[in-house]
Amino acid sequence: MTPKAGTTARDWRSHPPYIHPDYKSTVLRGPRKPLIPIAQTLSEVTGPVYGQDSVGPLDNDLTRNGARTGEPLGERIIVTGRVLDEAGRPLANTLVEIWQANAAGRYVHKADAHDAPLDPNFFGGGRCATDGDGRYRFVSVKPGAYPWGNHENAWRPAHIHFSLFGPSIATRLITQMYFPGDPLLPLDPIYLGTPAGARERLIAAFSLATTKPGWALGYEFDIVLRGPAETPRVP
Repeated sequence: MTPKAGTTARDWRSHPPYIHPDYKSTVLRGPRKPLIPIAQTLSEVTGPVYGQDSVGPLDNDLTRNGARTGEPLGERIIVTGRVLDEAGRPLANTLVEIWQANAAGRYVHKADAHDAPLDPNFFGGGRCATDGDGRYRFVSVKPGAYPWGNHENAWRPAHIHFSLFGPSIATRLITQMYFPGDPLLPLDPIYLGTPAGARERLIAAFSLATTKPGWALGYEFDIVLRGPAETPRVP
């Protein structure tokens, strides 16, 4: 996000380094030269930058937008929160997109060779636009953990990928949301690559108020774009 006059600069101490040796692929793909700031023009920092009318009524419900013969398997969840600026002000009309593995820990992607079943009723992606209070809401199933080739017996904790794009955002912002109490978090190099004191902002809070009785557990996950409470950017 490009800072405007009077805004707070990005807090780089909140974000993981581009090269984190324990996260092995970053050694090969992380930039080694200093970043070059590029000034943005007015046309790049003002909206609209996408067509809100392209967001369909089922796009934020992952239990229905990919259904073929019924509902997907797994623990139904509701994930909601607000997108905020550095002063805690809500940001309306921000496009929030998510993608995730299914309840067995499998992505609908040709590169995913994990020996776990695909769910014919789960596509694994969704999107919505924040309302006037900066709030988004998704219905989904809790993703499963899955193995990855970073090191011996490596497993990724359950997580949901988030992408944000909207007015004054020059390039989309990407992060991950984790679930409270996951025993894999202290073992995950991606989570641990985020500085201590900031990585905890990646963990959603269980919300009984968001929970729908007899139907789905609820989680709250606010995303702050700048300032001392900035949400870390995690690819």
